[in-house]
Amino acid sequence: MNLPTPEKPWILERGDSLDFMRSLPDSCIDAVITDPPYCSGGTSSADRAKTTTQKYVQSGVKVVRPDFAGDNRDQRSWLVWCDIWMREALRVAKPGAPICVFTDWRQLPSTTDAIQVSGWIWRGIAVWDKTEGARPQRGRFRNQAEYIVWGSSGQMAARDEIGVLPGVFRHYLRQADKHHITGKPTEVMRGLVQICPAGGVILDPFAGSGTTGAAALAEGRRFVGVEREQTYFDIATARLKAAW
Repeated sequence: MNLPTPEKPWILERGDSLDFMRSLPDSCIDAVITDPPYCSGGTSSADRAKTTTQKYVQSGVKVVRPDFAGDNRDQRSWLVWCDIWMREALRVAKPGAPICVFTDWRQLPSTTDAIQVSGWIWRGIAVWDKTEGARPQRGRFRNQAEYIVWGSSGQMAARDEIGVLPGVFRHYLRQADKHHITGKPTEVMRGLVQICPAGGVILDPFAGSGTTGAAALAEGRRFVGVEREQTYFDIATARLKAAW
């Protein structure tokens, strides 16, 4: 398939992420930045089998967004699935291209395993600090952070033009900026896309409501993504059109 150009800097397809990535040529992507299904949200297999609304929407929240599929795998199949899609992402990544994958505390160990098993070089972990408004529980430490496990396709050259990027992104999530059950703040994504060279192509295999793409366009990068859920595909398409 064709890749985004400076004249048309974004492409969004509706469909399966693996099928979509298999249509891409080798070594064509400058960065992979994505927020895949965590298959988390609990401490047991029964918890993971609940709907995404049951798992991720706090009681009392007035805006209920559509559920999404693919978030009910057990732990072993989730790790295997991550290995499969990360290997395909590695094939389409240019030498030295970075990968940034969101995860939570439950899946952090498995995500770091998957990065390495699939052939990427694990480089570290950045943090999204959700601030003190995140799910308070009396008598316990606040689950205040989610994580970005990142790595590279082989050796990664230093880039003076990018400079030093932060290891912690501290932003609360405003409801006006949340378009998906597990949506991330646009400002966090605008910080993450800085790891991609200016004008480069960012791939998001799990585009959701299009926040990675909107951030990429705002920061002078190009974007190619895929989303399987029609409702979120429509939301993402509208946001990308508004951003460009």
